[in-house]
Order: sequence, then C-alpha cells, then structure tokens
Amino acid sequence: MGLHFRRNPDGTTTGRNEANGLTVTLADAEEVKRQLYEDAGWEYSPPPPPLPPGRHRFTLVHEESGACGFGDERYAGLRARPPEGCVPVDRGWFALECERPGRTLVDAVAGTVAQVRREHGLVMNSLGVEKPQEWFDPGHKDGHAAQIVAHLVLTAADRARLLGYRRKDVVRLLDATGIE
Repeated sequence: MGLHFRRNPDGTTTGRNEANGLTVTLADAEEVKRQLYEDAGWEYSPPPPPLPPGRHRFTLVHEESGACGFGDERYAGLRARPPEGCVPVDRGWFALECERPGRTLVDAVAGTVAQVRREHGLVMNSLGVEKPQEWFDPGHKDGHAAQIVAHLVLTAADRARLLGYRRKDVVRLLDATGIE
C-alpha cells in the first residue's frame, strides 16, 4: 500500500491511497495527510508547532553500511554531549533530532554537521529523507524542500568520499553548474 502526495500549481495538495483509490484534494496539505492516514488505518501525528524565525528543526543521521547501531561505541561521546538543541535517537542508525539556530535551514544543518565533526570526529551524512525525489516547495528556503537539498548534499559528499573523490572535485562540480 502506498500513499502519494502532490503539490498542485494552484497551491492545493492532492493525496492518493493506492490501495483503494481514495483521492483527496484540499488547500490544507496537513488535512490531506490526516485523511489519507486515517483511511489507511495508520496513526496520524500532527506536526509540531512552528519554530520562531531563525530556528530550524531537522534530524541528522549517521548512515553507514555494515553493522553499527545506536549503541556503537563511536557514538558514546555524542550520546553524552550532543550539540545544544539536539537529542540522540535510535533510528536503526545513530541520529540527532535537532532544533538549532541558523539564517536558513541549510545554515543550521551545516553548523551542526561541522560542530559534530569538530567535537566528535564523526561526519553526519544524511537527514534521513526517504524518497527525496518527492518534493515541491519552490521559494521556501526553510521547508521540506530545503531538508531534501541538505540531505542530498550530505549524502553526495559522503558517497563521493567513499569513491575516492576529494573536496575540490565536488566543489568543481558544484562550480560547473554556475549557481551563485
């Protein structure tokens, strides 16, 4: 069974339950999600209240192939002394649920990744986003689309490192796109 959500050009959101064909289109995306979860028999949890300007909510994950979980000894220091505003959680891998300051969400993520690397020698390499191709939120630098951008950049940097690419190779690729 799958639930699919799409943001429409008119600002509405359409959700569809593939199992029974239920389709809902409303202006309130969260209400679409609630109705589809209810229809699927899934537990629905409303989103947490918005944070004040300049604060951002995200989950950083350390994903690594092989057997390493939340209790791995490499995470002992980070479990004991996480960055301010972050709480260690077990997501099958080690993760930090964070509410941190930053000019944008990407700034908050970058600052937290740098702090963890500097203080604990660990590179957080994901935001744990599933199906990153499912996004649409242009013009909103701090929404779900921003989480996906940060997730993809962290994942790409980690995988480039595993393949033997260096920082300058990745930066050259980014520069080649011409983004300012």
